[in-house]
Amino acid sequence: MIDHYHLHCVVTGGGWDADQGRWVGASGRYLFSVKALGQVFQGKYLAGLQRWYARGKFEFHGELAALREVATFQALVRSVSAKRWVVYAKRPFAGAEQVLRYVGRYTHRVAISPRRLLALDAEAGTVDFAYRDNREQGRAKTMRLELGEFIRRFALHILPERFTKMRHYGVLANRGRQQRVAQIRAALGGKRSVSATETLAPERTSAAEDSTGGLRCPRCGARALVWVRVVARPQPRRMWWDDTS
Repeated sequence: MIDHYHLHCVVTGGGWDADQGRWVGASGRYLFSVKALGQVFQGKYLAGLQRWYARGKFEFHGELAALREVATFQALVRSVSAKRWVVYAKRPFAGAEQVLRYVGRYTHRVAISPRRLLALDAEAGTVDFAYRDNREQGRAKTMRLELGEFIRRFALHILPERFTKMRHYGVLANRGRQQRVAQIRAALGGKRSVSATETLAPERTSAAEDSTGGLRCPRCGARALVWVRVVARPQPRRMWWDDTS
């Protein structure tokens, strides 16, 4: 696959029943039935495909030019609709916390970290970088690419203008999230609500732990941070893809 478009979604293990004011937890065996999820995903995906096709959002070139004809496009949709779409789900090997740590690192990094860039040959016009070959159990290797090809691959990871990389929905939607989470925790008889300042601030160490009053890095544990201030989250802007009309 040259292009690999995908989403990482973190969802709650249940939902809030606004009518009865209570939390409805998911089954202890699974979050969703994979058979039901496959049917819903198929229906939503094909409905969106039809909607964008009707709006003229797609372009078909080369071998796909025939799909410009409505009859040909609808025949393709019918053929894929006739097949059962399979959803695969399993428990994470190291638990939910490991998944959250992985997604957190994944969403806050660029296409390639500087430490993986090994060499630049300006005369030959090539770049050497390190990677892991998953076909060989993650074996560390080095790849050399022509500059133009390297930049092309890097540019595939640059988001379109005004595209939001991370979005929050439902009980975790930005507007009123703290109030909803506090209400849910109260209903569950669980932990107190955590403020935005506490969520964003690194762990403060006591004088006994660090006589310099330094701050501990939440990732590496080093006491080498300087606390400045909490920057308020900007209000989300309405984007063109929010228009469902």
